[in-house]
Amino acid sequence: MLKNIARAELWLSHFCRNLSELTDVIYTLEKAEVDVQILHQQDQPTGPGVVFFDHPSALEAVAAYVNAIAPLCGQQIIAVSLSALPKGTAWKLLNAGASDVFVWNAAEKPVESITARLRYWEKAKQQLQHLHQVLIGKSKIWHATLRQIAEMASASCPVLLLGESGTGKELITREIHALDPRPHKQDLVVVDCTTIVPGLSGSELFGHEKGAFTNAISTRDGAFALANGGTLFLDELGELPAPLQAELLRVLQEGTYKRVGSNTWRKTDFRLISATNRNLTEDVKSGHFRQDLFYRVSGYLCRLPPLRERREDIPLLVDHFLQHDHHKHQHVDPEVYEYLSVRDFPGNVRELQQLVSRIANKHMGDGPFTLGDIPEADRPVFGDAEHLPGKGELEQAVKRLFYAGVGLKDLKDMVTAFAKEIAIEDKNGNIKEAAQQLGCSERILQMHKKTDAPNPYLRGI
Repeated sequence: MLKNIARAELWLSHFCRNLSELTDVIYTLEKAEVDVQILHQQDQPTGPGVVFFDHPSALEAVAAYVNAIAPLCGQQIIAVSLSALPKGTAWKLLNAGASDVFVWNAAEKPVESITARLRYWEKAKQQLQHLHQVLIGKSKIWHATLRQIAEMASASCPVLLLGESGTGKELITREIHALDPRPHKQDLVVVDCTTIVPGLSGSELFGHEKGAFTNAISTRDGAFALANGGTLFLDELGELPAPLQAELLRVLQEGTYKRVGSNTWRKTDFRLISATNRNLTEDVKSGHFRQDLFYRVSGYLCRLPPLRERREDIPLLVDHFLQHDHHKHQHVDPEVYEYLSVRDFPGNVRELQQLVSRIANKHMGDGPFTLGDIPEADRPVFGDAEHLPGKGELEQAVKRLFYAGVGLKDLKDMVTAFAKEIAIEDKNGNIKEAAQQLGCSERILQMHKKTDAPNPYLRGI
């Protein structure tokens, strides 16, 4: 699935006084087949790179430089000192955006440390390219989630996915399994913990012998046996009955289990991925979920964002569902995107996918998708405030501002300014179209552009 890693390349910048020592270091890197591109002052770096420095007085400048370029490089920056580092310096540079910090002469194999990091970044880049093709979205929070998924796929520890229903937990599990680098990896086995019957002593997990209970007419392997050498996905782990939590913990600790009705211990070795929409931390406090099991299953914790936190991804998701689920490639009217982008989706991406299916089924002919293709039951009820798009988020935003001491007049001014900015941005700066959208005069928006001060509260809403 992933391409072979090519020859290592990186840019190089420095804050060094001893250029002779730096030249020796560069020669050592090039000898190890690392292509080094030395940046000039006006260059803006992209991709992975290394920053060298050799005196404590340069630390402030190095931290400021790393902080400025980290967003351009995806934080793929290694900071390397050619002299001893004062205590606390590494943390400062890491907080500024560096991915790693070390002293060249103190490292046992400094070149290997750099090349290993470059190989890891190249592999992660290829994984992200793959993930972006199947897990659609371009928002900042979604991109950060995909980076975490790529990291989890490369690790061997258990993964716990937290997220509301419909955020894609099973789909992401399948991608983690697909990217898992184990050379002889076996199948992914999915178990829905809400369907496990405690009275059968977890036969779905452990398997059973013939005659172990009524209707056990033959011997059957359970999920632990089927997932051996592969991945076991326990969906809705928070619903697992308490007696089975203890038995699952034993299997995870010892790698052995017994079929129901058998006295023979069998071995199993699988990677565990669990998911839940419950707050397991609270369940641990209340005693509904074992604390020791929680720590065992959460080697990697990943929270999947609900759709309301990544609304800018909705148009991309709409296009994806229309094209891949329904083979529809017609133009979508911007008003359709606008409505869907502000509509509430308690069921998250799954609910959006179902709505897009209803829109696709209602659409006639080869013309563009318009508001008329939205089924009547899915349209906003403008006379009823309870059904206005985004009402829940607006209510929460108003509450936060109210508790912060914002009065009614200031609140009204802020919302008005917000609406003007959104309309102007949405219409790409076209004042006439923005005014038509808001139902106000062009002069009002022109005055807004000239006189309205930046609203400090807008970014917090």
